[in-house]
Amino acid sequence: MSGKGIHHVTAIAGPAQRNLDFYTRILGLRLVKKTVNFDDPGTYHLYYGDEAGHPGTILTFFPWEHVASGRVGLGETQETVLRVPESSLGYWTHRLVENGVVHQPLTKRFGEPLLSFQDPDGMRLALVAVPGIGNEPGWTGAGIPADAAIRGFHSVNLLLAEAAPTGAILTDVFGFGEVGREGSLVRYRVADGGAGSIVDIHEASGLLPARLGGGSVHHIAFRAADDAEEAAMVRRLAENHGIRTTEQKDRNYFRSVYFREPGHVLFEIATDIPGFAVDEPASTLGETLKLPAFLEARRSGLEAALPRLEQSAS
Repeated sequence: MSGKGIHHVTAIAGPAQRNLDFYTRILGLRLVKKTVNFDDPGTYHLYYGDEAGHPGTILTFFPWEHVASGRVGLGETQETVLRVPESSLGYWTHRLVENGVVHQPLTKRFGEPLLSFQDPDGMRLALVAVPGIGNEPGWTGAGIPADAAIRGFHSVNLLLAEAAPTGAILTDVFGFGEVGREGSLVRYRVADGGAGSIVDIHEASGLLPARLGGGSVHHIAFRAADDAEEAAMVRRLAENHGIRTTEQKDRNYFRSVYFREPGHVLFEIATDIPGFAVDEPASTLGETLKLPAFLEARRSGLEAALPRLEQSAS
């Protein structure tokens, strides 16, 4: 299979306003879609990304007001890593300090400078300085200069008992290849090297399994160009690995199937099409509550029940 990398990462958060403030006002991402969890419409589903919400830049959240904290453990995404231009880590260190965000000392992973921190719910995040991405488009929200803006995902770091079974799915179904090892980390990459092109697996044994909650990553979605490519991936999973997916679900902005990979992380395959401008102009993405057709009849009740969100001008 040809590899395209990560489509989006979806996590669980606490209060929606706090989540919105952190990702738009501190990290400077664009809110590209304000909708609801299609399977639990009493809560929001908030999507953040670059200007258009391109695949590889999309970080999404289910925010529940009183959610209990999760526990990091086996079978979970341990860290979500974002790309920034090579010279901008000093800017970001200062920005985190200014905003009271505790961060770890700068370190290196596979030779790349890395700045680790957590969001208000304890979700583990990091910024990696990547050379040569300064000319890629970036959303300059919250006054963040263009030469420092986040350029989508660098990688996700999965905490698993064994790398090989999951690595087989990454290589055979999603087009990744193993490119390096560093201690207990195994790195997989797709050939194009763009946003969302890396998965790191941290092999560990004897740890407790993860417990989902606030700060936990709910699932990782990988890209398929269209329905045909998604169907081919589904067939390969069944024929080569004995793994069955769910039926395809229409998420309005992409079409998805889900499955548990061998290390028990929930994986999704999501189509690149149709994208986030399918139901509102690209210039006003994220400004109004968008609902799927099957929930429109409930709009007034849902709007009354959902917490009011105050969005800052970007």
